Amino acid sequence: MAVVRVLSAGAAQAVVEKIADAFRRETGNEVRADFGAVGAMRARVTGGEAVDVIVLTRALIEELASGGYVTPGTGADLGTVGTGVAVRKGGALPDVASAQALRASLLAAGTVVCPDPAIATAGKVVMRMLERLDIAVQVKPRMQYFPNGYAAMKWLAASAEPRAIGITQITEILANNGVSHVGPLPAELQMKTVYTAGLAAQAPAPEAAREFISRLVAPAARPMLAEAGYKFED
Repeated sequence: MAVVRVLSAGAAQAVVEKIADAFRRETGNEVRADFGAVGAMRARVTGGEAVDVIVLTRALIEELASGGYVTPGTGADLGTVGTGVAVRKGGALPDVASAQALRASLLAAGTVVCPDPAIATAGKVVMRMLERLDIAVQVKPRMQYFPNGYAAMKWLAASAEPRAIGITQITEILANNGVSHVGPLPAELQMKTVYTAGLAAQAPAPEAAREFISRLVAPAARPMLAEAGYKFED
């Protein structure tokens, strides 16, 4: 039995876990996956942690391949994920249909939660958005940061704050039944991210890892990816 070790961005967690369940049943191999913000996962890879499969942004997989951490030519795209807005399930849905509507909704929010911008893609998107909307000074004192989008959505689902708003990758919103996806960021504020799986250059279980990657990006996985919030370029 092989053990496939996976380090993955939180945006891919729902899909990786479902594919891993089927992989275990059908191959007898084990999958041990850790999820977190892309910056934190990158640091673990470059720090020398033993890993077989790395699922991060396409840009980071290419960077890691250049640095000798990912086997060149093994990158396979899962799909593209946008950033969205969420509220606690059953809460009033703020208007996010336009940049100005979103601006007003953020100014009216009691709390705004998102992943830590120091390590997470969605957090960086939020910070840039606040600057573009010229409301960073007003909103930052009411912000709470979390290690990843899953943690932010877990807090939001349990929050009693009636005017709390969460912003993170859409896949992380859809994975939590305790929150409602209000909608994507308006097009002019949106940043879509391609997530890619790659084979670690020093993978302890390379053959099993290659099979796991092939399952992640197989045509049969597309309905699952789409349900999780991924879009496809083709």
